[in-house]
Amino acid sequence: MPELIAFSDEYFMKQALLQAYRALEEDEVPVGAVVVVNNKIIGKGYNLTEKLTDVTAHAEMQAITAASSYLGSKYLTDCTIYVTLEPCTMCAGALFWTQIKRVVFGAGDPKRGFLSQGGVLHPKTILSQGVMEAETSELIRDFFRSKR
Repeated sequence: MPELIAFSDEYFMKQALLQAYRALEEDEVPVGAVVVVNNKIIGKGYNLTEKLTDVTAHAEMQAITAASSYLGSKYLTDCTIYVTLEPCTMCAGALFWTQIKRVVFGAGDPKRGFLSQGGVLHPKTILSQGVMEAETSELIRDFFRSKR
C-alpha cells in the first residue's frame, strides 16, 4: 500500500496564495482559498466580486461551492479551508453552516475580519491563524497601496 504523504499548512497556504495571484491578475482584491480533504485539494477559489459584480463572490464562497459540488454534500466536516485573508462575517457564517473541520488563514483583517466583528465558526471547527502571515499580508498591503 502506498504511503500517504502529509502536506504542511504552508504547502496548502501556498496553493491558496496562487489563487490570490489569479485574483490580482484580474485586478480583484487578491484573496485566495483552497479546501482540502485527505491531503487533496477539492475546491479552489479567488475573489471575483468585480468580475461577477457580486458582493458574495469571495474566495471562500467559490472554494466552498466547488468542494461541496465535488463531495456532493453541503457539509465539509472532514475538510480544511486555507485562505490568505481572515474570512469576513459572511464567509465565516457560510463556513459555520458547512461545519468545516478546520479554518486556516494567513493575514488577519482587524477592520473587516470575522474575529473583530463578532462572527463565529461552528463549535467543532478548529481555527489556525497567521500561517504565512508575512507573505499574505504583503500581497494585500501592496494591492491597496497601488490603488491609492
